[in-house]
Amino acid sequence: MKIIAIIPTRMGSFRYPGKPLASILGRPMIEHVYKRTAMSESLSDVFVATCDDEIRAATQGFGGRAVMTADTHERAS
Repeated sequence: MKIIAIIPTRMGSFRYPGKPLASILGRPMIEHVYKRTAMSESLSDVFVATCDDEIRAATQGFGGRAVMTADTHERAS
C-alpha cells in the first residue's frame, strides 16, 4: 500500500499573507514543512498542493513535488 502526504498551502492567508514563503533560517517555511513530512518512514511520497505559482516554483526549487489546484476552491472554516 502506498501512503502519500498532501500539504495544502496558499499565499492568501488572512492572518499572515505570504506565510508559506516566509524565511525561517534562510529557507522558506514550506521547505521546512515538506522536508519534515518527508522524513516519515510511513509515507511513499509528499506533495504540496497549491494554486500559487510562487509556491510551486519554490517547492520545485528545493527538489519538492507540487501539484496545482484551482484558486476557486473555498477556504475551510
